[in-house]
Amino acid sequence: MLRTTRRRVVAGLVALGMTASVASAHHGWSWTDEEKLELAGTIQEVFIGNPHAALKVEAADGVWTVELAPPSRTRASGFDESAAKVGDQVTAIGNRSSDHAEKRMKAVQLVVNGKTYDIYPDRIGS
Repeated sequence: MLRTTRRRVVAGLVALGMTASVASAHHGWSWTDEEKLELAGTIQEVFIGNPHAALKVEAADGVWTVELAPPSRTRASGFDESAAKVGDQVTAIGNRSSDHAEKRMKAVQLVVNGKTYDIYPDRIGS
């Protein structure tokens, strides 16, 4: 009985540790550069869903993944399913992946069709 309980506890801790490491690798800002990048291009895809909204943007140097906030925060900024469509021009300001071989960034602000969306207003000036 004690052996079974220990196994369950160990298995639970291992599962919890794996979940935490995946979540921390995916969320937050630790995977990005500190300095801001401005990326201009054409929207290829719009996704507003969990775990976070995202755009695929065709820029001069290829297709980028532009990660936004979780859906509720993204929508609260005014950027919802009707804010942009495939083919629209976008400028994304944010932090690019610290792995520069990866074309991925986390946007703090978007400009689409002349309208500005402050996804992370507390991070725009920093």
